[in-house]
Amino acid sequence: MAKISQVSSKYIIHTTIEIEGIVDKPDVIGAIFGQTEGLLGADLELRELQRSGRIGRIEVNLEIKSGKTTGSIIIPSSLDKAETSIIGAALEVIQKIGPCTAKIKVQNIEDVRVSKRKFVIDRAKDLLKAMMDNVIPDSQELADEVAYSVRVMEIQEYGTDRLPAGPSIDESDEIIIVEGRADVLNMLKHGFKNVIAVNGTSAPKSIVDLCQRKTSTLFVDGDRGGDLIIKEITGVAEIDYVTKAPDGKELEEITKKEIHKALRGRIAVEQAKLEIKENNGGLKSEKPKTQLGQKPRFSPRRSEQTRRPEPSRQVKISAEEKKTFKDMLEDLIGTRGAYVLDTKLNILGKVPITELQTTIKSLKSGVHAIVFDGTIDRGLIKVAERTAVKYIVAMDSKIKPSDTRITVLTSNDL
Repeated sequence: MAKISQVSSKYIIHTTIEIEGIVDKPDVIGAIFGQTEGLLGADLELRELQRSGRIGRIEVNLEIKSGKTTGSIIIPSSLDKAETSIIGAALEVIQKIGPCTAKIKVQNIEDVRVSKRKFVIDRAKDLLKAMMDNVIPDSQELADEVAYSVRVMEIQEYGTDRLPAGPSIDESDEIIIVEGRADVLNMLKHGFKNVIAVNGTSAPKSIVDLCQRKTSTLFVDGDRGGDLIIKEITGVAEIDYVTKAPDGKELEEITKKEIHKALRGRIAVEQAKLEIKENNGGLKSEKPKTQLGQKPRFSPRRSEQTRRPEPSRQVKISAEEKKTFKDMLEDLIGTRGAYVLDTKLNILGKVPITELQTTIKSLKSGVHAIVFDGTIDRGLIKVAERTAVKYIVAMDSKIKPSDTRITVLTSNDL
Protein backbone atom coordinates (compact mmCIF):
# COMPACT_ATOMS: atom_id res chain seq x y z
CA MET A 1 0.00 0.00 0.00
CA ALA A 2 1.38 3.39 -0.98
CA LYS A 3 1.98 5.76 1.91
CA ILE A 4 2.99 9.37 2.43
CA SER A 5 4.84 10.77 5.41
CA GLN A 6 4.09 13.94 7.31
CA VAL A 7 7.15 15.45 5.68
CA SER A 8 5.70 15.17 2.15
CA SER A 9 2.11 16.02 3.07
CA LYS A 10 0.56 19.46 2.69
CA TYR A 11 -1.91 19.26 5.60
CA ILE A 12 -2.25 17.29 8.83
CA ILE A 13 -5.63 16.62 10.44
CA HIS A 14 -5.38 16.67 14.26
CA THR A 15 -8.29 15.10 16.16
CA THR A 16 -9.09 13.95 19.70
CA ILE A 17 -11.01 10.81 20.58
CA GLU A 18 -12.97 9.85 23.71
CA ILE A 19 -14.35 6.28 24.08
CA GLU A 20 -16.62 5.01 26.84
CA GLY A 21 -14.80 1.71 27.22
CA ILE A 22 -11.58 -0.08 26.44
CA VAL A 23 -10.53 -0.54 22.80
CA ASP A 24 -7.30 -1.12 20.84
CA LYS A 25 -5.73 0.83 17.99
CA PRO A 26 -6.89 -1.64 15.27
CA ASP A 27 -10.47 -1.12 16.48
CA VAL A 28 -10.18 2.65 15.97
CA ILE A 29 -8.55 2.35 12.52
CA GLY A 30 -11.13 -0.21 11.44
CA ALA A 31 -13.96 2.09 12.53
CA ILE A 32 -12.48 5.00 10.59
CA PHE A 33 -12.33 3.04 7.33
CA GLY A 34 -15.53 1.10 7.89
CA GLN A 35 -17.84 3.90 8.98
CA THR A 36 -16.68 6.41 6.33
CA GLU A 37 -16.92 3.89 3.47
CA GLY A 38 -19.37 5.07 0.81
CA LEU A 39 -20.01 8.28 2.76
CA LEU A 40 -18.01 10.66 0.55
CA GLY A 41 -18.20 9.03 -2.86
CA ALA A 42 -15.64 7.11 -4.87
CA ASP A 43 -13.22 10.05 -5.25
CA LEU A 44 -12.84 10.50 -1.50
CA GLU A 45 -12.86 6.87 -0.41
CA LEU A 46 -10.25 6.64 2.36
CA ARG A 47 -8.92 3.24 1.28
CA GLU A 48 -8.41 4.39 -2.29
CA LEU A 49 -6.87 7.69 -1.18
CA GLN A 50 -4.40 5.86 1.02
CA ARG A 51 -3.64 3.33 -1.73
CA SER A 52 -2.83 6.18 -4.14
CA GLY A 53 -0.71 7.98 -1.54
CA ARG A 54 -2.95 11.04 -1.19
CA ILE A 55 -3.73 10.13 2.43
CA GLY A 56 -0.86 9.04 4.59
CA ARG A 57 -0.55 6.55 7.41
CA ILE A 58 -3.18 7.12 10.09
CA GLU A 59 -1.56 7.43 13.52
CA VAL A 60 -3.65 6.54 16.59
CA ASN A 61 -2.37 7.25 20.13
CA LEU A 62 -4.50 5.87 22.97
CA GLU A 63 -4.42 6.01 26.77
CA ILE A 64 -6.63 3.83 28.97
CA LYS A 65 -7.66 5.19 32.35
CA SER A 66 -10.53 4.31 34.72
CA GLY A 67 -12.20 2.08 32.14
CA LYS A 68 -12.18 4.77 29.46
CA THR A 69 -10.01 5.30 26.43
CA THR A 70 -8.79 8.72 25.27
CA GLY A 71 -6.22 9.79 22.74
CA SER A 72 -5.59 11.42 19.39
CA ILE A 73 -5.76 10.63 15.69
CA ILE A 74 -3.35 12.20 13.18
CA ILE A 75 -3.98 11.93 9.42
CA PRO A 76 -1.53 13.45 6.89
CA SER A 77 -3.05 14.62 3.59
CA SER A 78 -1.80 15.79 0.21
CA LEU A 79 -5.31 16.69 -0.94
CA ASP A 80 -6.34 20.30 -1.39
CA LYS A 81 -7.85 22.39 1.42
CA ALA A 82 -11.48 21.62 0.65
CA GLU A 83 -10.97 17.86 0.27
CA THR A 84 -8.85 17.68 3.44
CA SER A 85 -11.56 19.56 5.36
CA ILE A 86 -14.20 17.08 4.10
CA ILE A 87 -12.10 14.14 5.31
CA GLY A 88 -11.74 15.79 8.71
CA ALA A 89 -15.48 16.44 9.01
CA ALA A 90 -16.22 12.83 8.00
CA LEU A 91 -14.29 11.55 11.01
CA GLU A 92 -16.73 13.29 13.35
CA VAL A 93 -19.63 11.09 12.18
CA ILE A 94 -18.06 8.10 13.91
CA GLN A 95 -20.06 7.52 17.08
CA LYS A 96 -19.21 3.90 17.96
CA ILE A 97 -16.01 1.94 18.03
CA GLY A 98 -16.69 -1.70 18.65
CA PRO A 99 -19.41 -1.90 21.32
CA CYS A 100 -18.37 1.41 22.90
CA THR A 101 -19.70 4.90 22.40
CA ALA A 102 -17.08 7.21 20.89
CA LYS A 103 -16.69 10.91 20.21
CA ILE A 104 -14.17 12.22 17.67
CA LYS A 105 -13.46 15.97 17.43
CA VAL A 106 -11.23 17.70 14.86
CA GLN A 107 -9.05 20.18 16.73
CA ASN A 108 -7.35 21.79 13.76
CA ILE A 109 -6.01 21.19 10.28
CA GLU A 110 -2.37 22.21 10.17
CA ASP A 111 -0.90 23.68 6.99
CA VAL A 112 2.52 22.03 6.95
CA ARG A 113 3.87 24.65 4.55
CA VAL A 114 3.08 27.44 7.01
CA SER A 115 4.97 25.58 9.74
CA LYS A 116 7.91 25.02 7.43
CA ARG A 117 7.86 28.64 6.34
CA LYS A 118 7.95 29.80 9.97
CA PHE A 119 10.86 27.46 10.65
CA VAL A 120 12.71 28.79 7.58
CA ILE A 121 12.19 32.42 8.67
CA ASP A 122 13.29 31.79 12.26
CA ARG A 123 16.32 29.82 11.13
CA ALA A 124 17.23 32.45 8.54
CA LYS A 125 17.17 35.10 11.29
CA ASP A 126 19.56 33.03 13.40
CA LEU A 127 21.91 32.46 10.46
CA LEU A 128 21.90 36.14 9.49
CA LYS A 129 22.65 37.18 13.07
CA ALA A 130 25.53 34.70 13.21
CA MET A 131 26.90 36.10 9.93
CA MET A 132 26.71 39.68 11.17
CA ASP A 133 28.29 38.82 14.51
CA ASN A 134 31.04 36.49 13.38
CA VAL A 135 31.47 36.33 9.64
CA ILE A 136 31.21 39.77 8.08
CA PRO A 137 33.31 42.39 9.89
CA ASP A 138 33.02 45.94 8.61
CA SER A 139 35.89 47.76 6.93
CA GLN A 140 36.96 49.48 10.16
CA GLU A 141 37.19 46.14 12.00
CA LEU A 142 39.30 44.74 9.16
CA ALA A 143 41.58 47.77 9.22
CA ASP A 144 41.95 47.60 13.01
CA GLU A 145 42.74 43.88 12.88
CA VAL A 146 45.39 44.36 10.19
CA ALA A 147 46.92 47.33 12.03
CA TYR A 148 47.03 45.37 15.29
CA SER A 149 48.67 42.38 13.57
CA VAL A 150 51.33 44.63 12.03
CA ARG A 151 52.08 46.28 15.37
CA VAL A 152 52.31 42.91 17.13
CA MET A 153 54.78 41.75 14.47
CA GLU A 154 56.90 44.80 15.31
CA ILE A 155 57.83 43.47 18.73
CA GLN A 156 61.49 42.51 18.94
CA GLU A 157 64.10 41.30 21.42
CA TYR A 158 66.53 43.94 22.62
CA GLY A 159 70.04 43.60 23.99
CA THR A 160 71.83 40.68 25.58
CA ASP A 161 68.91 40.29 27.99
CA ARG A 162 66.58 39.69 24.99
CA LEU A 163 63.95 42.06 26.40
CA PRO A 164 60.59 42.52 24.59
CA ALA A 165 60.68 45.95 22.92
CA GLY A 166 59.21 48.11 20.19
CA PRO A 167 61.09 48.89 16.96
CA SER A 168 62.00 52.50 17.87
CA ILE A 169 64.07 51.89 21.00
CA ASP A 170 67.44 52.67 19.37
CA GLU A 171 66.52 55.76 17.33
CA SER A 172 64.19 57.39 19.88
CA ASP A 173 65.58 59.88 22.41
CA GLU A 174 62.86 58.88 24.86
CA ILE A 175 61.81 55.44 26.07
CA ILE A 176 58.90 54.05 28.07
CA ILE A 177 59.77 51.19 30.41
CA VAL A 178 56.99 48.71 31.25
CA GLU A 179 56.77 45.46 33.20
CA GLY A 180 56.23 42.63 30.69
CA ARG A 181 55.67 41.49 27.11
CA ALA A 182 51.88 41.89 27.31
CA ASP A 183 52.36 45.55 28.30
CA VAL A 184 54.64 46.10 25.28
CA LEU A 185 52.01 44.54 22.99
CA ASN A 186 49.28 46.83 24.32
CA MET A 187 51.47 49.90 23.87
CA LEU A 188 52.37 48.83 20.32
CA LYS A 189 48.68 48.31 19.61
CA HIS A 190 48.07 51.97 20.43
CA GLY A 191 51.02 53.32 18.44
CA PHE A 192 53.81 53.59 21.06
CA LYS A 193 56.95 52.06 19.53
CA ASN A 194 59.60 53.31 21.96
CA VAL A 195 58.61 50.79 24.66
CA ILE A 196 60.71 48.15 26.41
CA ALA A 197 59.90 45.65 29.19
CA VAL A 198 62.03 44.82 32.23
CA ASN A 199 60.58 41.26 32.45
CA GLY A 200 60.70 41.18 36.23
CA THR A 201 61.17 43.38 39.26
CA SER A 202 64.90 43.99 38.85
CA ALA A 203 66.46 46.22 36.19
CA PRO A 204 68.44 44.28 33.52
CA LYS A 205 71.74 45.73 32.31
CA SER A 206 70.16 46.72 28.99
CA ILE A 207 67.65 48.92 30.83
CA VAL A 208 70.35 50.50 33.02
CA ASP A 209 72.45 51.36 29.93
CA LEU A 210 69.45 52.81 28.07
CA CYS A 211 68.48 55.02 31.00
CA GLN A 212 71.97 56.56 31.03
CA ARG A 213 71.63 57.61 27.39
CA LYS A 214 67.90 58.38 27.01
CA THR A 215 65.09 60.17 28.80
CA SER A 216 63.07 57.40 30.46
CA THR A 217 59.55 57.03 31.85
CA LEU A 218 58.70 54.04 34.05
CA PHE A 219 55.05 53.00 33.39
CA VAL A 220 53.69 50.33 35.78
CA ASP A 221 50.40 48.67 36.79
CA GLY A 222 48.04 50.49 39.12
CA ASP A 223 48.50 48.04 42.00
CA ARG A 224 50.84 47.14 44.86
CA GLY A 225 53.10 45.24 42.47
CA GLY A 226 53.60 48.42 40.46
CA ASP A 227 54.79 50.24 43.59
CA LEU A 228 57.32 47.50 44.29
CA ILE A 229 58.69 47.73 40.75
CA ILE A 230 59.02 51.52 41.07
CA LYS A 231 61.08 51.13 44.26
CA GLU A 232 63.24 48.39 42.74
CA ILE A 233 63.91 49.93 39.30
CA THR A 234 64.44 53.52 40.46
CA GLY A 235 66.99 52.24 42.96
CA VAL A 236 69.34 50.90 40.28
CA ALA A 237 68.45 52.66 37.01
CA GLU A 238 68.57 56.36 36.14
CA ILE A 239 64.80 56.80 35.64
CA ASP A 240 63.53 60.32 34.82
CA TYR A 241 59.75 60.05 35.18
CA VAL A 242 57.23 57.66 36.74
CA THR A 243 53.54 57.01 36.04
CA LYS A 244 50.96 54.32 36.79
CA ALA A 245 47.92 52.77 35.14
CA PRO A 246 44.53 53.70 36.69
CA ASP A 247 44.03 52.33 40.19
CA GLY A 248 43.45 48.56 40.17
CA LYS A 249 44.10 48.17 36.43
CA GLU A 250 46.96 46.51 34.60
CA LEU A 251 48.81 48.28 31.80
CA GLU A 252 48.15 45.43 29.38
CA GLU A 253 44.37 46.01 29.55
CA ILE A 254 43.95 49.80 29.56
CA THR A 255 42.76 51.86 26.58
CA LYS A 256 44.62 54.36 24.43
CA LYS A 257 42.86 57.23 26.20
CA GLU A 258 43.92 55.89 29.61
CA ILE A 259 47.51 55.50 28.40
CA HIS A 260 47.67 59.12 27.20
CA LYS A 261 46.09 60.35 30.43
CA ALA A 262 48.62 58.44 32.52
CA LEU A 263 51.56 59.76 30.48
CA ARG A 264 50.27 63.33 30.70
CA GLY A 265 50.10 62.93 34.47
CA ARG A 266 53.57 61.47 34.94
CA ILE A 267 55.81 62.91 37.65
CA ALA A 268 59.55 63.26 38.13
CA VAL A 269 61.27 60.35 39.83
CA GLU A 270 62.24 62.48 42.84
CA GLN A 271 58.59 63.34 43.48
CA ALA A 272 57.59 59.68 42.99
CA LYS A 273 60.06 58.56 45.65
CA LEU A 274 58.76 61.24 48.01
CA GLU A 275 55.13 60.19 47.47
CA ILE A 276 55.96 56.53 48.00
CA LYS A 277 57.61 57.42 51.30
CA GLU A 278 54.71 59.65 52.40
CA ASN A 279 52.08 57.05 51.44
CA ASN A 280 53.72 54.20 53.34
CA GLY A 281 55.38 52.66 50.33
CA GLY A 282 52.67 53.26 47.73
CA LEU A 283 52.40 55.74 44.86
CA LYS A 284 48.91 57.04 44.09
CA SER A 285 47.57 56.19 40.65
CA GLU A 286 45.44 59.35 40.67
CA LYS A 287 47.61 62.17 39.38
CA PRO A 288 46.84 65.90 39.61
CA LYS A 289 44.69 66.97 36.70
CA THR A 290 46.54 68.49 33.77
CA GLN A 291 45.25 70.71 31.03
CA LEU A 292 43.57 68.97 28.10
CA GLY A 293 46.07 68.04 25.45
CA GLN A 294 49.11 68.42 27.72
CA LYS A 295 51.42 65.58 26.75
CA PRO A 296 54.24 64.34 28.97
CA ARG A 297 57.28 66.31 27.96
CA PHE A 298 60.09 63.87 27.31
CA SER A 299 62.84 66.46 27.81
CA PRO A 300 66.03 66.40 29.87
CA ARG A 301 65.18 66.07 33.54
CA ARG A 302 64.53 69.29 35.42
CA SER A 303 63.98 69.04 39.16
CA GLU A 304 61.91 72.24 39.17
CA GLN A 305 59.14 70.39 37.26
CA THR A 306 58.41 68.48 40.43
CA ARG A 307 57.34 71.60 42.25
CA ARG A 308 54.90 73.70 40.22
CA PRO A 309 54.10 74.18 36.51
CA GLU A 310 55.31 77.26 34.66
CA PRO A 311 52.58 79.95 34.57
CA SER A 312 50.67 80.12 31.31
CA ARG A 313 51.64 82.96 28.99
CA GLN A 314 48.87 85.36 27.97
CA VAL A 315 48.83 85.43 24.16
CA LYS A 316 46.33 87.22 21.94
CA ILE A 317 44.64 84.51 19.90
CA SER A 318 41.07 84.07 18.67
CA ALA A 319 38.84 81.43 20.23
CA GLU A 320 38.53 79.66 16.87
CA GLU A 321 42.31 79.53 16.37
CA LYS A 322 42.81 78.36 19.95
CA LYS A 323 40.31 75.49 19.54
CA THR A 324 41.83 74.44 16.21
CA PHE A 325 45.37 74.42 17.60
CA LYS A 326 44.23 72.55 20.71
CA ASP A 327 42.44 69.83 18.71
CA MET A 328 45.40 69.39 16.39
CA LEU A 329 47.87 69.19 19.26
CA GLU A 330 45.77 66.50 20.94
CA ASP A 331 45.60 64.60 17.66
CA LEU A 332 49.40 64.59 17.43
CA ILE A 333 50.07 63.27 20.94
CA GLY A 334 52.50 60.35 20.77
CA THR A 335 53.01 60.59 16.97
CA ARG A 336 56.19 62.74 16.93
CA GLY A 337 54.65 64.42 13.90
CA ALA A 338 53.88 67.98 12.77
CA TYR A 339 51.05 69.76 10.91
CA VAL A 340 51.90 72.61 8.52
CA LEU A 341 48.94 75.04 8.14
CA ASP A 342 47.94 77.81 5.74
CA THR A 343 46.24 81.13 6.62
CA LYS A 344 42.81 79.44 6.76
CA LEU A 345 44.23 76.85 9.19
CA ASN A 346 43.94 74.12 6.57
CA ILE A 347 46.54 71.36 6.85
CA LEU A 348 49.03 71.64 3.99
CA GLY A 349 50.75 68.45 5.09
CA LYS A 350 51.87 66.24 7.97
CA VAL A 351 55.55 65.41 8.38
CA PRO A 352 57.78 63.78 11.03
CA ILE A 353 59.33 66.40 13.30
CA THR A 354 62.77 65.26 12.12
CA GLU A 355 61.86 66.61 8.66
CA LEU A 356 60.01 69.74 9.86
CA GLN A 357 62.77 72.31 9.31
CA THR A 358 63.64 70.91 5.88
CA THR A 359 59.97 71.03 4.89
CA ILE A 360 59.57 74.67 6.00
CA LYS A 361 62.72 75.67 4.09
CA SER A 362 61.44 74.00 0.92
CA LEU A 363 58.07 75.76 1.12
CA LYS A 364 59.73 79.20 1.62
CA SER A 365 56.34 80.95 1.97
CA GLY A 366 52.64 80.30 2.54
CA VAL A 367 53.10 78.68 5.96
CA HIS A 368 50.88 80.44 8.51
CA ALA A 369 51.27 78.07 11.49
CA ILE A 370 53.06 74.94 12.66
CA VAL A 371 51.65 72.47 15.21
CA PHE A 372 53.87 69.62 16.34
CA ASP A 373 54.46 66.97 19.01
CA GLY A 374 57.74 68.19 20.44
CA THR A 375 59.68 71.13 21.93
CA ILE A 376 60.25 74.49 20.22
CA ASP A 377 63.98 75.32 19.98
CA ARG A 378 66.15 78.10 18.55
CA GLY A 379 66.87 76.29 15.27
CA LEU A 380 63.19 75.93 14.42
CA ILE A 381 62.49 79.57 15.34
CA LYS A 382 65.20 80.82 12.98
CA VAL A 383 63.86 78.79 10.05
CA ALA A 384 60.26 79.82 10.81
CA GLU A 385 61.15 83.53 11.02
CA ARG A 386 62.72 83.40 7.54
CA THR A 387 59.49 81.86 6.19
CA ALA A 388 57.20 84.42 7.89
CA VAL A 389 55.44 81.85 10.07
CA LYS A 390 52.98 83.53 12.45
CA TYR A 391 52.28 80.74 15.00
CA ILE A 392 54.24 77.79 16.35
CA VAL A 393 52.32 75.44 18.65
CA ALA A 394 54.03 72.57 20.50
CA MET A 395 54.04 70.56 23.71
CA ASP A 396 56.81 72.66 25.25
CA SER A 397 59.21 75.47 24.37
CA LYS A 398 62.79 76.45 25.16
CA ILE A 399 62.15 79.91 23.68
CA LYS A 400 60.73 82.88 25.60
CA PRO A 401 57.90 84.78 23.84
CA SER A 402 59.98 87.98 24.01
CA ASP A 403 62.83 86.37 22.06
CA THR A 404 60.90 86.06 18.79
CA ARG A 405 58.27 87.89 16.77
CA ILE A 406 56.48 84.56 16.18
CA THR A 407 53.61 83.75 18.54
CA VAL A 408 54.82 80.73 20.51
CA LEU A 409 52.17 78.53 22.17
CA THR A 410 52.46 75.40 24.30
CA SER A 411 49.89 72.99 25.72
CA ASN A 412 49.78 75.13 28.89
CA ASP A 413 48.71 78.17 26.87
CA LEU A 414 45.83 76.22 25.31
